[in-house]
Amino acid sequence: MVLIDDPSWPAHGKLWAHLVSDDNLAELHAFAAENGIPRRGFDIDHYDVPADMHAALVAAGATHVGGRELVRRLIASGLRVTGKQRREL
Repeated sequence: MVLIDDPSWPAHGKLWAHLVSDDNLAELHAFAAENGIPRRGFDIDHYDVPADMHAALVAAGATHVGGRELVRRLIASGLRVTGKQRREL
């Protein structure tokens, strides 16, 4: 399942949300491609998406969850990349 949290992360003069899969990265990449999200928006285990895309992504099938729930489900999926792992990449 593809999940999206609230757009609450500021950067580049916009608010951003996180788009993740709680199952596999192939599902996430396919959903992103189908919805016009550029691959450059992928950040190791999630896509950063601007607030103005949020409603369209939910309409396309992403399930809106709170930030804590998104992280909990990403960890449970085994797809979460920790800060330590990021530094080692």
